[in-house]
Amino acid sequence: MTFTLATWNINSVRLREPIVLKLLREEFPDVLCLQECKSPVEKIPTEAFSALGYSHMIARGQKGYNGVAILSKLPIEDIGNKDFANLGQARHVAGRLANGVIIQNFYVPAGGDVPDREQNEKFGQKLDYLSEMRDWFTETSPKRSILVGDLNIAPRDDDVWNHKQLQKVVSHTPIEVTKLEETQDAGCWVDITRKDISEGQLFSWWSYRARDWDIADKGRRLDHVWATSDIASAGHSSRVLRAARGWEKPSDHAPVFATFDL
Repeated sequence: MTFTLATWNINSVRLREPIVLKLLREEFPDVLCLQECKSPVEKIPTEAFSALGYSHMIARGQKGYNGVAILSKLPIEDIGNKDFANLGQARHVAGRLANGVIIQNFYVPAGGDVPDREQNEKFGQKLDYLSEMRDWFTETSPKRSILVGDLNIAPRDDDVWNHKQLQKVVSHTPIEVTKLEETQDAGCWVDITRKDISEGQLFSWWSYRARDWDIADKGRRLDHVWATSDIASAGHSSRVLRAARGWEKPSDHAPVFATFDL
């Protein structure tokens, strides 16, 4: 079975329903994983998605903050979620496709503005969240799994517009990069995007603060598609739909795609 998957921090699925529908109509991924839905599950606009063939959804939501959802043309079984770091927030959901492949959809905490857990509680929560992800993968040894989401870390030097300037900026600090590497290694995850696009700067997020995000191009690659090593060779055709950052009333993130032959 061949299927295409996309992951997108939508920054309010209700507010940005029109561009979700645009993506589904124009790109028609088989599975779309959303983060930062900012909606209770019952208020996600499922009717419009179902009308385009996305009749399956699993989600975790809360009013105004966080929230994750998986929209699918393919049947998908809800296999639960975990509350990493005991934050009581909707940041994870997992589903199993009919071929047995598990999709893990994550929204890792952003971590605030100050990269010091003593001065900034949110930064400590982010590190703890990643540590618990790492420990869970160590214990469970995931197989035939795909992990996607806004992991809120740009790990490589060329995942940011300026490595030197951003080393002390949350999302690219050495401690965060190390935590993410530990998490990736614990589950034997392969970064599919960088497997396919191994060289050059690559971004999936551009700040709203820029007067012209496209010209400034001060981006970061915060959104990821990983697969366990047993199926990583089946992943291909990775791309970032940069144009979506310029759509009407956009998210500050762009969708990231990959195709799998499984």
